[in-house]
Amino acid sequence: MTLENGSRVAVIGGGPAGSFFAYFLLRIAALVDVDVHVDIFEPRYFTHCGPAGCNHCGGIISESLVQLLATEGINLPPEVVQQGIDSYQLHMDVGQVRIETPLHEKRIAAVYRGNGPRDSEPRQLLGFDRFLQELAQASGARIVRRLVSKVEIERSRVHIACANGLTREYDLVAVASGINTALLQQIAKAGSAPAVPKPLTTFICEFRLGKEVVEKHFGSSMHVFLMDLPRLEFAALIPKGDFVTMCMLGKDVDTQLVEAFLNSPEVRECFPDSRVPNNVCHCFPRINIQPPPQPFGDRFVMVGDSGVTRLYKDGIGSAYRTAKAAAATTMLHGIAENDFRRYFAPTCRTINRDNAIGSLIFSGSHLFQKWRFSRRAILRMTTLEQQGDAAARHMSSILWDVFSGSAPYREVLGRAFHPGFVTGLAGSLVAGNWPFAKSRN
Repeated sequence: MTLENGSRVAVIGGGPAGSFFAYFLLRIAALVDVDVHVDIFEPRYFTHCGPAGCNHCGGIISESLVQLLATEGINLPPEVVQQGIDSYQLHMDVGQVRIETPLHEKRIAAVYRGNGPRDSEPRQLLGFDRFLQELAQASGARIVRRLVSKVEIERSRVHIACANGLTREYDLVAVASGINTALLQQIAKAGSAPAVPKPLTTFICEFRLGKEVVEKHFGSSMHVFLMDLPRLEFAALIPKGDFVTMCMLGKDVDTQLVEAFLNSPEVRECFPDSRVPNNVCHCFPRINIQPPPQPFGDRFVMVGDSGVTRLYKDGIGSAYRTAKAAAATTMLHGIAENDFRRYFAPTCRTINRDNAIGSLIFSGSHLFQKWRFSRRAILRMTTLEQQGDAAARHMSSILWDVFSGSAPYREVLGRAFHPGFVTGLAGSLVAGNWPFAKSRN
């Protein structure tokens, strides 16, 4: 079961996963001299501002991924990168500390997935999703501006039905629609695919402050928060030109948790006059925290957030890895379930195993967030590291990679057992809380 000259491939979703899959599929097809037809089904226009062109994402790309894309011939133009992030500003109730780029090698790119937030003024801006989509089009993919409402997968063909009545047949379907869609439920109910991923609700909003205010109060730092708020996993403020993007991850994020976060002194102090302005747009998108057991089958594969992705972080990097692996399997080996199991599944297993380690890391971080004395230790150890030798910044490098997702969780866990980290943390736990111990005595 392979693709041949004239074979037709449907890609559902024109975000990073879908565009990456189409791009790599067509590039490999050209190398092996096979002429395939690729349609990307995407109803949204990423040239529009606000919800009409938004893909509901914080828009953070690690510099390591930017460099990795460059090796593929994919270079991000300046109009795509809204802000180069060179540091983190860590905020806690016990104080704050600036964490510089480890060894001055890792940088982060802040982008817009669409064409900017609602009420954006016309300017030279190119959304990340539009950039990748145009790259796929230049490779030969065709964009179909239709919403797919039904997928039926048979032994010999795949049937695609759209909301406006359009129907087409294909030899392979790659689902890259993300998790914020009812399509995955339809596919699962039809028995064409395994259970859908388990979601986690997040919150994203945009504050319009003006470029000068953003530069003055936020600079080129991504502001992250370690706070003892129930249900909160992670929160950050990301500067992007005239706007600041706020991202929150947590268990059942709702307006009550959002308000509690925004009303905290640590957050208010980031804004002018300690007043949080009204946001110009917001959403409660979901992310994948538990993938389906088998994101593939005969003539069927799931990539990006629809299938297997990293826990909490680096969703775009996961889209790149799974899409490339699926495209290579499709063109070099075949489109049968056994082909995907042999050549695509190893990539999925690697991500899943790393996520299991990541789950342990985040469980441990919850304990540090919960106790004030441990937050003091983190502040002291990180502050001392930022003042000293860059090569000995054990806590700083762990925090950087946990916040950015730029390194596998297994590497982060390995560094947590480094003698320098263990002794430094133990010393900071004692020294950072010594005045309080004396007062109790």
